Amino acid sequence: MKKYYFVSFALIGVLFWMYATQPNDIVGKQIVLGQSCALTGPAAQLGRQMMKGATAWFSFVNSQGGVHGRTIRLITHDDFYEPDYARKNTIELITRQHVFAMFGQVGTPTSKAAMPEAQKHNVPFLMPFTGAEFLRNPPNPLIVNLRNSYYAETEALVEYLRITYHIDKIAVFYQNDSYGKAGREGVSRALKKRGLKIAAEGRYRRNTLSYRNALQTINLSKSEAVIMIGAYKPCAEFIKSAKKGGMAHTIFCNISFVGSDDLIQALEGQTENVLISQVVPLPWDNQNEAAQEYRKIYNAHYPDDFYGFVSFEGFLAAKLVVKALEKTGEALTRKNFMEAFERLDKTVLKGFKITITPDDRQALERVFITDYHDGNFRNLQDVWVTND
Repeated sequence: MKKYYFVSFALIGVLFWMYATQPNDIVGKQIVLGQSCALTGPAAQLGRQMMKGATAWFSFVNSQGGVHGRTIRLITHDDFYEPDYARKNTIELITRQHVFAMFGQVGTPTSKAAMPEAQKHNVPFLMPFTGAEFLRNPPNPLIVNLRNSYYAETEALVEYLRITYHIDKIAVFYQNDSYGKAGREGVSRALKKRGLKIAAEGRYRRNTLSYRNALQTINLSKSEAVIMIGAYKPCAEFIKSAKKGGMAHTIFCNISFVGSDDLIQALEGQTENVLISQVVPLPWDNQNEAAQEYRKIYNAHYPDDFYGFVSFEGFLAAKLVVKALEKTGEALTRKNFMEAFERLDKTVLKGFKITITPDDRQALERVFITDYHDGNFRNLQDVWVTND
């Protein structure tokens, strides 16, 4: 009998431990989302703006009564744009704070560290701020992306350089990690499609300004354009130094993750011949319904803040999550929530057309080529680029 009691108590203890350490799939009056992103360090503005854009929409929804009577709470932890912290934050958010889903992870290396933890616990991994291919192929039913891929952005940039400037000699400057390598591979693929190769390449270490060796290599190649896959500080320092060192007529192209507003500020007026690909339209576009709605709601929550591409993306990402929650209905579980994304109407985001299917886990397929002229961003080209 004593042995029986001992086994019973042991079994109860194991079950209690399993319940305490597994993420909670039961939703009460609050839907809790977890976010790990940089709030301090060189990529801090990306994390802060992504968080603010999302918070503006979630707060607006909560002020209207929430979704089916439930409010939304976003818990954000700082990962300094470092993979180890991103993984630890994700474990903390899932196992201790029992978030319903992970949302708005910022960065490729950090997403690469965090996503397996979400997968291990069967927790949705939503709207990461990265165009990395591993979040798209093979399709994963736990992942939904808002933005287009880095392959799509680099394809659009190469095509623009070829058609607009008739440039064949293109170099690559990239961050030496999974983010930079994903972008570099995109450039390589786009050039190979056109019978070309990367003219020269240089890299720098994440969270540093170690760009000088890369600059020397690329400068010697006499490349006509440089596609840059990095953060705004090293990219800005590279561009300013390059312009002083004989590359005044080179076209410098950045992809969206650079953080456009911070790049322009860091360039200190040296914005000529600088292009940036974007995955959302100009936040100031008065012809786009989504941009108008974003500015109105964002300004109500952050009246002293600036409008920008990153907070606009965070706003749209949060809105897509809410649309799926609305579609799910009152009987909310992770399973029927993820299935709801695939049943959303294509026009559910004002000003956009979305597609989410079991084989396509990415909502948007547009790339915008922009520059900065006379104190304003301009949209130079708007193209559809599918994630093939």
